[in-house]
Amino acid sequence: MWRFAKLVTLLIGALGNAAMAEKIEPSSASNPPPQSAFASFDRFELLPIEVPETYAKNKGNRKAVAKLEEHLQRDLGSTLESWNQQAPSNDPPRTLRIEPRIEKIRFIGGGKRFFAGAFAGKSAILMRVRFSDADSGEIIADPEFYQHAAAMAGAWSVGGADNAMLARESTLINQYVQANYDQAVGGPTQLEEEKE
Repeated sequence: MWRFAKLVTLLIGALGNAAMAEKIEPSSASNPPPQSAFASFDRFELLPIEVPETYAKNKGNRKAVAKLEEHLQRDLGSTLESWNQQAPSNDPPRTLRIEPRIEKIRFIGGGKRFFAGAFAGKSAILMRVRFSDADSGEIIADPEFYQHAAAMAGAWSVGGADNAMLARESTLINQYVQANYDQAVGGPTQLEEEKE
């Protein structure tokens, strides 16, 4: 009986949270080109993800950001590492500082998915990544990146779709950086198959 009451309480809480959930969406379908191609820089510095206190208070969000940080270090980190090994073309060398930050996040973890399923709502993440000249502070680009995991997909996968969303976010950011290395072309705010 006690377990049933706890389950009902969790479901009611999940329904309330889903109903009051903040709307998370990108402001446009594509990002404008950076001020210059990233190849004009010699060194690349990736900073840890910034998380506003509002979102950092939530345990699920903190776990999601830690997982996303792992993905970024693996994906984008390896790209930057290979570029940092090249001989500098500027004297003194120019450094591009890359500062990822969470704008909005709602992450439904496996536990909530197990108990509440689709009633917990969808997961979504909206980030901005500031690219700036480390010496002058000049902003080169400040694109946004969005991904989500549908409530039903999260339920069927018991949180697998929610975690996959984080990997896609990292892939999207890495693709933007690589696409703008030789030529400033901009890029999408979300992966094509994720558009609703």
